[in-house]
Amino acid sequence: MKKIYGMLTLLTISSIVYGTEFSADFLMKAGGISTSGRMFFGQNKFRMDMNVPQKITTITLLDKKEVINIMHEQKIYMVMPFDTQNKPKVEERLEGEIERKKVGTEVIDGHPTIKYLITCKTNNEKQEFYQWFADDIKLPLKIEARDGSWSQEFKNVKMGKVPDSVFEIPAGYRKVEIPIVPRGGINLPVQP
Repeated sequence: MKKIYGMLTLLTISSIVYGTEFSADFLMKAGGISTSGRMFFGQNKFRMDMNVPQKITTITLLDKKEVINIMHEQKIYMVMPFDTQNKPKVEERLEGEIERKKVGTEVIDGHPTIKYLITCKTNNEKQEFYQWFADDIKLPLKIEARDGSWSQEFKNVKMGKVPDSVFEIPAGYRKVEIPIVPRGGINLPVQP
């Protein structure tokens, strides 16, 4: 699951970098697991709706430096601080990117794309992946590990302003605090 969120962050950040408002369906695959849902990108905020296995929503508000996790089945939400070091930087190159080569062109979901092989280096570890950049809408539509171990793709992209109401907590939902686990973990009573 950690790898899935890592890929999601990569495509999400590279999408926010371009500062465009839009919504799209997404599909992520890693380790034989597929996750799908819908994402919404506004100015300094984004939302992700998923069913894993219940419906959850994550809203990230960059200007307020917070992430809101909403559990719809329980009608509850939690607010967590957003680490501003993870805030996307407005630049064309991805963080840690050391090389970008054009390797071809393809049509993805009706959009002409330029396919790049990108090499990034973080913490002395090199990663290579492909990125398909849609030239007509100026967004990356797909990212895939060079070895095929993971991928993420946007489909049904709808360009244009996303209403602020999309980034609000639904009425009637109750805020809960994030449980704090002590350093040694939780001591549970042992049954004889």
